[in-house]
Amino acid sequence: PVQVQLVVPMAVVFAPGSVPGDLPRPLPFRDVQEMEISVNLRTSVTSRYEMRYRSTTAHEEAALAAATAREADAALYPLQDTTLGSLTMYVVPETSSLLPQGINVYVGKHRSALVRAGGGLAALQARLREVTQVMSFTASSIAAALSDRVPNGQLGPDARRNLKSSLGYEITFSLLNPDPKSHTVDWDIEGAVNRFVKPVLDKLSLVANFSVDSQILYYAVLGVTPRYDKESSSFLLSAHSLPHVINPVEARLGSSAASLYPVLNFLLYVPERSHSPLYIQDKDGAPVSTNAFHSPRWGGIMVYNVEAPASPQASLPLHVDVDMARVMEVFLAQLRLLFGLSREEVPPTFLLENPGNEGLADWELDHLLWAHTVENIATVSTTLTSLAQLLDKIGNIVIKDDVASEVYRAVASVQSAVTELSLGHLLAAFQASKEAVTCSERAFFDPSLLHLLYFPDDQKFAIYIPLFLPMAVPILLSLAKIVRETRLRKKEPTKMD
Repeated sequence: PVQVQLVVPMAVVFAPGSVPGDLPRPLPFRDVQEMEISVNLRTSVTSRYEMRYRSTTAHEEAALAAATAREADAALYPLQDTTLGSLTMYVVPETSSLLPQGINVYVGKHRSALVRAGGGLAALQARLREVTQVMSFTASSIAAALSDRVPNGQLGPDARRNLKSSLGYEITFSLLNPDPKSHTVDWDIEGAVNRFVKPVLDKLSLVANFSVDSQILYYAVLGVTPRYDKESSSFLLSAHSLPHVINPVEARLGSSAASLYPVLNFLLYVPERSHSPLYIQDKDGAPVSTNAFHSPRWGGIMVYNVEAPASPQASLPLHVDVDMARVMEVFLAQLRLLFGLSREEVPPTFLLENPGNEGLADWELDHLLWAHTVENIATVSTTLTSLAQLLDKIGNIVIKDDVASEVYRAVASVQSAVTELSLGHLLAAFQASKEAVTCSERAFFDPSLLHLLYFPDDQKFAIYIPLFLPMAVPILLSLAKIVRETRLRKKEPTKMD
């Protein structure tokens, strides 16, 4: 059974004029809040928030005197604990002008938030609980990470959307030009990857290794014929036909077959001239503003319409320069969705700072690390249990020393990950969990443990008896004859007497 305690070190810092009147004891003091996350009978996950309540220092007061929340967040960053998985909440007075009207919580780019005071300690703690749910992990994000262990009915529809934890991911950008006679399409994919994708992947490099490649496919068409709409004189792809778009295209992509890691496909489709302009409709029949859609755990497709030439006599093929900023904005939003970093479930009184060109805030990185660490621990537990069951079944299996040492390392690493989590050391826990996954996979997939190499005894008899019985019959008969003759020889001398 998996038993994990997720500990979040958390500082609650009161600015002057924001201290609630009903504090149980004078500042500074510590408090602990625990919550059980129900998964199933064999898996127990407890979240534990270790809160340190204190007043602001002179430097923090000066930083909180900034004109805007964004400036305050930037000024506070060097003064706070930047350990992965830790949180700092700055409680500002109810009348503070740092937070806009109607906003009670400002979540910064790093690992801190500004929280408006209001009411007593209980009201503040309820608000803090809401913030920690956004900035660290929620019961649903942990359940989604353990989706293999959660009974089906308990999971929301989005729980299986996120990518499974992996040691690496391969990202493929593909340009689909089904009609090269009409369009020559140029896209500066290398420049776009360096400018838009690289900063995001540099930030995500803690989570996994990433490789990026690109390709242009000609004459690759979507598997669905779009419907012509007379009113708008355009072609439409409806939401229910989108799943059928992917399969025929995927056969042409050819990248996932040779890959060790999950492949994320981002496809830019320039519709052929006979189907232009092409628009995607949502379930209600309204046009999708981005003209793109994504498929969980697979990737995304964006339709890029080419403007028709002003004069019908324009020479073909038309030259098209793709606006990479517009395309990459959509692909990065889809990448965030695939990693479960969507910001849709945030309460309306929250204001979340835009992470800028880094693509994700520090606390969002922590959000991923929490989920992946828990998932890795569960994966190792399942892998080692399966291995133990295999070894139990085959009594005569030979376990080499290197396989045994991988198993020992996996067990030690997973225990270390659980211990580090209970100490609130997220980075160390994640790295130990990654090491545990590597070792357990190496042991499980070792060629010497292939169960086909070992036969049950009844199979051995079934194979060898038909081979040896015909040879054994004459040998046994001649042995019996020899035995009979020796007995006769022994009896003969006594008769002569």
